[in-house]
Amino acid sequence: MNYLKATYYFDYDTEEIQKLIQEFKSNSLTQKEKAKQLYLKIRDNWRYNPYKISLSKQNYKASVIAKKTETHCIDKSILYIAALRGLQIPAKIHLAKVKNHIGIERIVEKFGTDEISPHGMVDVFLDNKWIKASPAFNIELCHKCNVAPLEFDGENDSIFQEFDNFGNEFMEYIEDYGSFNDVPIDFIFNNFKENYPKIMNRSNGLTDIII
Repeated sequence: MNYLKATYYFDYDTEEIQKLIQEFKSNSLTQKEKAKQLYLKIRDNWRYNPYKISLSKQNYKASVIAKKTETHCIDKSILYIAALRGLQIPAKIHLAKVKNHIGIERIVEKFGTDEISPHGMVDVFLDNKWIKASPAFNIELCHKCNVAPLEFDGENDSIFQEFDNFGNEFMEYIEDYGSFNDVPIDFIFNNFKENYPKIMNRSNGLTDIII
């Protein structure tokens, strides 16, 4: 597999992604430093919003996501991967099903479940090993939920905050769908339909659903 390749979704050769990664092209930065700094930029400059779901393939292009201000965890993972590949750092998308334990009232109301699926994260290849990173939750959201922001050191897996600041269970992974070289768009759309029938049944053919 070529985990550096530009694709329809990981379109890092576009103006939007080149502008995003320009500051990290310095030879004074190691690949690990680039990955860590880029992680923080993606994590905090795009607000996480799980209530905006798109059924349009075009909206999963990194160059389109880059123009937004708030995005789904899948979108933020795609953006991070495109940027990493643009810096010649191998990366691929990883999907899973997760369960939230804090601030779930609105999630249950809107989705009909306390499970988020698929949840997007990133596998990054650094120092000859694959490491997981999840840039989904921006720092403002973490403070609002009383949970420490999720850091990424470029050496260890960084996929979720297990507990909040008071020791309450925050998040858990309940199913791992594995990693993919490119965005498995049909799998994602089918997963939405299987896990969120309450939403999909009232979508009326819309390509963008805001709930």
